[in-house]
Amino acid sequence: MKNKSQIINIAIYIILAVFLRYGMVGLMDKESLLLKIIAMAIIFGVGIVFVFRGTANIIEETTDVLKDRTGLAGGFLQSFGTAFPDMIIGVTAAILSLSVRESDMARSINLAIIAAAATFGSNIYNIAHAVWCLHRQNLSDTLDKAVLMFPPFKFGGKLTPINGHSAKPSAREMDAAISILTVLTMLTAAVAIFMVIFGQVKSLSGIIEGDIYELTRPVGIFLLLLCLGTLYYFRRSERPASLEKEIVEEEKYYAKQKTIRIWLDLLLSGIAILLAAESMVRAMEVFAQLTHLPFVATGILAGIIGCFGEMLVVHNFSVNPKGRIGDAIVGVAMDNIVTTMGAAIVAVMGGIFLGGNSLIIIFMIILAGNTILIQQISRLKNGIRA
Repeated sequence: MKNKSQIINIAIYIILAVFLRYGMVGLMDKESLLLKIIAMAIIFGVGIVFVFRGTANIIEETTDVLKDRTGLAGGFLQSFGTAFPDMIIGVTAAILSLSVRESDMARSINLAIIAAAATFGSNIYNIAHAVWCLHRQNLSDTLDKAVLMFPPFKFGGKLTPINGHSAKPSAREMDAAISILTVLTMLTAAVAIFMVIFGQVKSLSGIIEGDIYELTRPVGIFLLLLCLGTLYYFRRSERPASLEKEIVEEEKYYAKQKTIRIWLDLLLSGIAILLAAESMVRAMEVFAQLTHLPFVATGILAGIIGCFGEMLVVHNFSVNPKGRIGDAIVGVAMDNIVTTMGAAIVAVMGGIFLGGNSLIIIFMIILAGNTILIQQISRLKNGIRA
């Protein structure tokens, strides 16, 4: 029965995504301000609450099973699923930017700025949310009692002392997460340095005010290779065999499905995300035009749309006392490597720009967040008893 239910759910997500892309996007081209607002509200509401949230749950379940069958790290597989919206929003905005470059350079730059700000802005949200989850977990360990995720509200669930969990993350998992975050810090710093030193654009006077930088194609190729190398190096699971066995033996829907069916569900979920993401990029552009909000700020706000799936997974794994917090930590680090890879892909396509002051602020926040997250992981690791 659940087999049919899951198929129906995926079909619904695709239908909703098609409705947003080919129905609501057209409404935003109308002259009526009311129709534009209604269309944007539907795109963001349906896209986030139904399409992204539903596909995030599918990604969480399928990658867990694929991890057990392939021997790949859960965080590695999870990152490709949850980072897909981030990448698609950025790549979609970049494609739209390139498509209008010849006819409307100003719009092309604005869309490219949305692509960059959404891509890197999502890293801010991912890291900040992971820092909060681990901070609350460490507080629970210190106080040796359950604590609310979002006090005083109960809807976010509780975190219980890690040493009372039925399964605990391994030290090797947390070491891997720290290593990946260290590489991410170096990659983020490299992106900022390369954009400032090699990417200053001086031929756009009269089109856009202030300094503007781009991530050039050669630098994008270099970063893409680094990201791919990092993902490949950390692809294997560091979970102890005993813990793998315990998780595999749990009752799971996808554990009873064939591997090809699992990959098919992931592919269909990706199609739904792709269509919804393109609708959201169009909606973000219209939103910026109506509110006169800077396109950088619009892109940064859009980042939370792209990373919603990852934040949901991290939250669920944190409040679930069955050892999955290790996957969550690795997944966050991997997710941001994947989104950085998305920025590199956009650069190779020739469509990534970011304003000077905004660039500095975004990258400084990411670097600070990485450092704090490494410190929180170290605290968690030190608090686990063998």
